[in-house]
Amino acid sequence: MAKSGQERKNIQPGMEVDIVLKQDQRTGKTTRGIVKDLLTKSPNHPHGIKVRLQDGQVGRVKVIIESS
Repeated sequence: MAKSGQERKNIQPGMEVDIVLKQDQRTGKTTRGIVKDLLTKSPNHPHGIKVRLQDGQVGRVKVIIESS
């Protein structure tokens, strides 16, 4: 069961997530990567917490990939 990417407390650096990049917001295409920084300061955000991935891409978290 994947956690929501709308709550900041669910996301930490090093986690694997699916994000939607700014240019992909219309299509909803997701990009998978490892969180480097959390950019949203508020405890939650209706469109997902904004993060920077280790490869430098920035987007809003849609799905947190649960490590098994």
